[in-house]
Amino acid sequence: MNSNARIDSLQLMLTDLRMRNEPIRHKAAFRGCQPEFQALVSRLIEQLETELFEEKQRFREASRSVSS
Repeated sequence: MNSNARIDSLQLMLTDLRMRNEPIRHKAAFRGCQPEFQALVSRLIEQLETELFEEKQRFREASRSVSS
């Protein structure tokens, strides 16, 4: 399968953000910013998913033009 470093890095970051990192969540709860922390994580996930989708489209289009 063809891939590129940007797609790989976006996928890895999304995986990391989706995992429950208990020590960081515990710190957020201790500092009283758990809702803000979770909102930020959700926003970052949405942004990275959009970037990943766009990067995959660019990659497909570039692959098609090389194949033609």
